[in-house]
Amino acid sequence: MNIERATQLAETYIDGDTPAFLWSAPGIGKSSVVKQIAKSRGWGLVDFRAVLRDPVDLRGLPTIQGGDTAKWLSPDDLPQADRDGEEGIFFMDELNAAPPQMQAACFGLVLDRKVGNYTLPPKWRIVAAGNRQSDRAAAQKMPSALANRFAHIDVEADVEAFTKWANKNDIDPILIAFVRFRPNLIHVMDLVDQRAFPSPRSWEQAAKYVNAERTIRLDAVSGIVGEAAGGEFEGFIRTYQSLPSIDHCIMDPEGAKVPNEDDIAARYAITSALARRAEMTNFGNIMRYINRMPRTFATMLVVDACRRDAGLTHTQAFMQWARDNQDVTL
Repeated sequence: MNIERATQLAETYIDGDTPAFLWSAPGIGKSSVVKQIAKSRGWGLVDFRAVLRDPVDLRGLPTIQGGDTAKWLSPDDLPQADRDGEEGIFFMDELNAAPPQMQAACFGLVLDRKVGNYTLPPKWRIVAAGNRQSDRAAAQKMPSALANRFAHIDVEADVEAFTKWANKNDIDPILIAFVRFRPNLIHVMDLVDQRAFPSPRSWEQAAKYVNAERTIRLDAVSGIVGEAAGGEFEGFIRTYQSLPSIDHCIMDPEGAKVPNEDDIAARYAITSALARRAEMTNFGNIMRYINRMPRTFATMLVVDACRRDAGLTHTQAFMQWARDNQDVTL
């Protein structure tokens, strides 16, 4: 499922107090999902990396309590209600990258919510995440007894979910246009060289260098998403920069040049740029311009623009478009 659907399902498991495990290839955004949920609820978040611990770390350190008995002091990085809040998410990221002995040590913490003398606060929920063994991302085989303690959510990269997130987070519209134009590049793992490859996470970073100096931009982007994807993106950027002025398209929607029908990349690029510039005052002109291209691009523009600013759905231009396209569901 895509990251948006995975977020909804994770919240459902959280509400039901069922430990959930998010699975995906690297770079899809699993960690961001958990942080987003905690932030939206105003909850605390403790990020626990089992891969950095030894099994005995979970039990803590012994201290003499008098006589011949000892009490185990719990690790400070486990959730504490008085410090981290009464409600929160205990996030066990990269859990299946830990050695099997460490994963086994987490059995009781996941199922019984306790280990040694430590008990997880009542209103804290458990979520874990990890990569699949097939992705060659240092993942270990998860013991079946531990796996059976979780509800499992498989997450895949999805262009629509990524562009929806990107529009809300002010990611450069050139990148949004590019992943729409080349959706197969949203996530590609090179089984030979896994250092730099396209993923939602790496594209987010690559977007920072769209406006870098031309002499360094290709190398800067390729160092993040790989040479093949970086080269395609560089060609797309140059196409974008050769487009008519966006201001001119808005000011003169009937007279501004429309990219040729065989220049699909340019049409994707100008659609994304206009969607980012859409406001209540100029949406009418933008729609007049985009309606000179096939309906696919007008629909794309309306979706992106209205996701970013829901107020645009109250404009005359939107209502006219909705009447003319009643078969389209936003």
